[in-house]
Amino acid sequence: MGAEHLLRAGDHSFELGDGPLLVGILNATPDSFSDGGAYPDTDARVARGRELLDAGADLVEVGGESGVTNRPAVEPAEEIERVVPLVECLAGETGAAVAVDTYKPEVADAAVRAGASMVNDSSGLINS
Repeated sequence: MGAEHLLRAGDHSFELGDGPLLVGILNATPDSFSDGGAYPDTDARVARGRELLDAGADLVEVGGESGVTNRPAVEPAEEIERVVPLVECLAGETGAAVAVDTYKPEVADAAVRAGASMVNDSSGLINS
């Protein structure tokens, strides 16, 4: 397959076109709309991340702020506290490809420094 069908993210490469890539979503929030805060602490969240990888996720995306729009914004320092330990563990200990879901430049920077290889900024980089 040619280079035009290769997605590179940090040290990870994904061949595109042979089938879908599976992204496991790991919410590091107490008020997640999708899991209701089912993973309340770092250990539970790391275990869930490992489950996602074991189930076949090609990468894990970690988010530290709920997508529910009627919630107050999370301060960057708190969001960093939520996501960085997960990125460090999943990327560092398992070698997994990890993305961070954030619209805050300081959170993205901290996550990339911790080992994240992708950033998903749903704001379209309007805050950068």
